[in-house]
Amino acid sequence: MDNDLVKNPLGSIKEKIIGSIFFICAFISIITTVGIVIILLKEATVFFSKISIFDFFTKLRWAPTIKPVEFGILPLISGTLTFTFFTALMALPIGLLTAVFLSEYATDRLRSFIKPALEVLAGIPTVVYGYFALIYITPVLRIFFPAIRTFNVLSASIVVSIMIIPTVASISEDAIRAVPKSLRLAGHGMGVSKFQVTTTIVIPAALSGIISSFILGISRAIGETMAVTIAAGNMSRLVNIFKLDQALFEPIQTMTAAMVEVGTSDVTGDSPAYKSLFAIGFTLFILTLILNAISQFIKSRFREKYQ
Repeated sequence: MDNDLVKNPLGSIKEKIIGSIFFICAFISIITTVGIVIILLKEATVFFSKISIFDFFTKLRWAPTIKPVEFGILPLISGTLTFTFFTALMALPIGLLTAVFLSEYATDRLRSFIKPALEVLAGIPTVVYGYFALIYITPVLRIFFPAIRTFNVLSASIVVSIMIIPTVASISEDAIRAVPKSLRLAGHGMGVSKFQVTTTIVIPAALSGIISSFILGISRAIGETMAVTIAAGNMSRLVNIFKLDQALFEPIQTMTAAMVEVGTSDVTGDSPAYKSLFAIGFTLFILTLILNAISQFIKSRFREKYQ
C-alpha cells in the first residue's frame, strides 16, 4: 500500500508530461496550418488587388513572365485535372484490387513479401520516377503511339499512378481487414462464394476507408511536382479532354509546375508574377480542401451506416 502511494504521484506527473508533449505537437500542427492559410490568403488578396479575379479564372493564357503578361489559370487547372483524372483511372482500381488480394486471398507469407515491396515503391524519390518515365516509359509508349511527344500526359499519369498505388493499397487493405470476421462468416454460412462475400459484403462495409484512400491518393497526385514536370513537360495549354490524342500525347503544365517555374524565374518579390504563386497555391488549397471535405462526408456517412 505504501509503495502504491509513493508510485502514484510519479506516475501522475509522467502522464501529465506525456500529455503536455502530445498537446504541444498537436498545437504546433494547428498553428502551422493556420499560418499557411493566413499567408496564402493575405498574399493572394494582394495579387487580386492588382489582377482581376475574373480574368484570373477565365483567361486562357498563362504567361506571368513573358510579354504580353497574362494570368489566366484555366490552362493550369485543365492540365492538373486532366493529369489527375488519368492517374486516378489507372491507380485507384489497381490499388483497390491489390488491397483486396492482400487482405482476402494472399497467404501470410506472400503478404509479408508484397507489402514491403509496395512500401519500397512509396519511398523512391519522385525525381527518380520522373526520369524513369522520360527515359523508359515514353520510348515504350512510342512503339504503340508513334505520335506521342517526348513530354506527355500519359507517361506522367502512368508513373504517378505507380507512386500512389502503395498509398491506396495500404489504406484500403487496413479498411478491409478492419471489417469484422463475423460478416464474412455470415456470408459463407449462407452458401455464398468467397468472391461474392468480398464484393457484396466486405468491400461495401469498408467503403468509407476505401474512399478515404482514393481521396488521399488523388490529393497526392494533384500536389505532385517533380515527376509531372519531368515527364509531362512544362507547356501551358488548355487541354481538350474530348480529343484523347491531344489530352494524352501532348505536354501540359500543372499548377504545381507553374509555381516552380515562377518561383525560380527572375521576378521581384512585390511583382504580380511573384504574388501569383500564392494565388495558385490558394486555388490548389481550395481544391484539395474540397476533396478532403467530400472524403470526410462519405466516411462519416458510411461509418454510421455499417456500425
